[in-house]
Amino acid sequence: MSDRDEFGAFLVGFIVGGLTGAVVSLLFAPQSGEETRAFIKDRSIEIRDRAQQSVEEAYARAESAAVEARERADELAQELRERGKAVYEDVRERGKSAVASVRKGKKGAEGEEAAA
Repeated sequence: MSDRDEFGAFLVGFIVGGLTGAVVSLLFAPQSGEETRAFIKDRSIEIRDRAQQSVEEAYARAESAAVEARERADELAQELRERGKAVYEDVRERGKSAVASVRKGKKGAEGEEAAA
């Protein structure tokens, strides 16, 4: 979770820093209006490309995290199935032995009643 927070903070800082740098450069630029417009255009293209690259990287990270989460969920589901089967078999065997004990007890009691 902190990686996302750090990346989000980085992205916001990157964008704010880029905009601040652009404004400062415009205020202190000793260029003509045409040169300034060309500079703004070039810088905006550069910033757009960087932002696009950052978005692509974030998308790749999110996709990777989703794949890892899906794999982990599948592993946990399989582990739960295996544990469930083991518990089921254990309860089933205990039930069988309990039924057998009850039947033995009944037969023993019936034999004692017949002998008496």
